[in-house]
Amino acid sequence: MPLVPNCRFCSTPLTTTLCDLGSMPLANDYRLPDDKNPERSFPLHARVCPSCLLVQVDDSVPPDAIFSDYAYFSSYSDSWVAHAKRYAEAMIGRFHLGPDSLVVEIASNDGYLLQHFKAAGVPVLGVEPAANVAETARAKGIDTEVAFFGVETARRLVAQGKRADLMAANNVLAHVPDIRDFVGGFATLLKPEGVVTFEFPHVLNLIEKVQFDTIYHEHFSYLSLVTVERVFASVGLKAIDVEELPTHGGSLRLYAAPVGSSHQPSARLDALRAKEHAAGLDTLTGYEGFAAKVAEVKRGFLAFLAEAKAANKKIAAYGAAAKGNTFLNFCGATPADIVAVFDRSLAKQGRLLPGSQIPIHSPDKISEIAPDYLVILPWNIAEEVMEQTRPLMPAGSLFVTAVPHIKMTP
Repeated sequence: MPLVPNCRFCSTPLTTTLCDLGSMPLANDYRLPDDKNPERSFPLHARVCPSCLLVQVDDSVPPDAIFSDYAYFSSYSDSWVAHAKRYAEAMIGRFHLGPDSLVVEIASNDGYLLQHFKAAGVPVLGVEPAANVAETARAKGIDTEVAFFGVETARRLVAQGKRADLMAANNVLAHVPDIRDFVGGFATLLKPEGVVTFEFPHVLNLIEKVQFDTIYHEHFSYLSLVTVERVFASVGLKAIDVEELPTHGGSLRLYAAPVGSSHQPSARLDALRAKEHAAGLDTLTGYEGFAAKVAEVKRGFLAFLAEAKAANKKIAAYGAAAKGNTFLNFCGATPADIVAVFDRSLAKQGRLLPGSQIPIHSPDKISEIAPDYLVILPWNIAEEVMEQTRPLMPAGSLFVTAVPHIKMTP
């Protein structure tokens, strides 16, 4: 890899750093306690392209090392499944989808979203690169192709007679190393009047709320409207609408259609362009000073750990999430600091967090371990976690979130 890598979209040399988090293990590489193989780690350095302003991490990990067997199953988050159901109902109504339509989801995971379209009688197809997750979807009756998506996969599906009325890509646009080829696949597979919706965390929130823990190797890019519209234009798509969502700490749902379609852009696009301009996201200035804010979050968390240990308090965590692994490893946390992490995913229980080596248990063990503090690592679903776990926590215990600063909740 060159000392100064090039932008994954426009090939401009990346000379500006957003933040350098050092060397990290893969955020979803959960290990068994008896695994003696050395743990792999890779540089995690986020940069900003001075030309197209795409925020991105260095290409240090081959994608098939990340996504061919994946430990994240969307259905373990009740709030996310409910979000998917609301989306399906809204899209069916807005675009008049029925038995003659086809909805295609890219990175369809375990069928958490497409199951709602299928239940409404709308034909569906999932495209999912992780074979283990795709099998779970197929068991639900969701037709699923195991493949990485791009122009080649889209052409193969078109050759099979498939063209989409609606395509969905939730929290995947950031996960692709070749963003131009990936988005080009949608332009290929959509019908002339078809629509695609992309949901992705808004880089504006990452910067303003210091959400550095959302940076990990699986997230190749961190996205703004100003940059994504440039990607769209390069493959023959146009933005037609946008919604700002609370999910994942603040996301965009961006609607796009072929440039030759009859869909017209909404006023919400102009409003968001103005918002990004006010924040400086259309210049390098808007990305300055982030690394110093990240260092301050780390100092705050280490101070919390030190004070809790000095008071002989027991600390555990909830949510064996990728963002939590970035956070704990950047802070240097170990089992001496945090005795356990609880997670509902059966695929993670009995394993260790990558890097920190903190053991993962079922939430059923919360009352047995009885922590004084429970650090909620997936802060984006903190309310859901507190509601589920409060009956299991000992009297007087506190919930803790650490991004963008320490917050304690009874």
